[in-house]
Amino acid sequence: MITTQSRSAGHVAALLTILIWGSTYISTKVLLVDFTSIEILFYRFSIGFLTLLIVYPHQVKTGGLQAELLYVAAGLSGVALFFLLENIALTYTLASNVGVIMSIAPLFTAILAHFLLEGEGLRPRFFTGFVIAVSGVVLIICNGSFLLQLNPLGDMLAVLASVVWAVYSILMRKISRFGHHLVGSTRKVFFYGLLCMIPVLFVRDIRLDFARFADPSNLFNLAFLGFAASALCFVTWNWSVGVLGAVKTSLYIYLVPLITLVAAAIFLQEKITGVAIFGTFLTLGGMLLSDGQLFRHLFQTKKYPGHTNS
Repeated sequence: MITTQSRSAGHVAALLTILIWGSTYISTKVLLVDFTSIEILFYRFSIGFLTLLIVYPHQVKTGGLQAELLYVAAGLSGVALFFLLENIALTYTLASNVGVIMSIAPLFTAILAHFLLEGEGLRPRFFTGFVIAVSGVVLIICNGSFLLQLNPLGDMLAVLASVVWAVYSILMRKISRFGHHLVGSTRKVFFYGLLCMIPVLFVRDIRLDFARFADPSNLFNLAFLGFAASALCFVTWNWSVGVLGAVKTSLYIYLVPLITLVAAAIFLQEKITGVAIFGTFLTLGGMLLSDGQLFRHLFQTKKYPGHTNS
């Protein structure tokens, strides 16, 4: 049974996840000097998989082909396809375009959930909040420059990435209902995601230059992406999806551009304009409107009981 305290903890877990994910662009930007995007992706999830294997070295028995195929689909969508589509999109269009387009993932999640999940129907206030939040995201990403330009191929790949993430959210909601161990379940998703990446490794230029790992900066950023952004965050995100549902959890995606903006200001000394600040208020207002209980659950209780999954 999911209690009010568990829901509050689910909101906190989703928020902490997004705080870390919003900072990953900084680490990726640093690593791209010595690594290709597919190398970064493979290494971070390999570290994440090994971490989860150490934490929970037991086998997760799905009990049937249908359940196993859900894990395969989750690994393909949430680990392999999503990040590959996002990275390829960045080579054809502006990062600001990708950021704006990725913010529509909650809409795709809500639409899919309406047809594929019970108890997650669409409500008019969601669409109003969506429009307000995405307007804020646009202002945050532009940060006063307004350099958005249409790049059909790259923009379409970013749209596909948003759809793929929505599919992943629906799949994890279904998987959460099996009652499998949370860490073991996430590890299984990583395993299939890494398997799906292997064909890409053979067609892309992968360098066996281990001297790159001697750089403390590279080691730190790979560790951050592997341990925190992959192993920890996918566990907390998947748990939040199981507790809150796919739609409510997806609303936190609106915050990623805001967190990235703040992280860039702190670590890369990028300026924050008044336009971005106004966009922040719009984004938060849109989130609140989409789900009126969002912040009430966040601050309703100071105690967050642990969630057991057997």
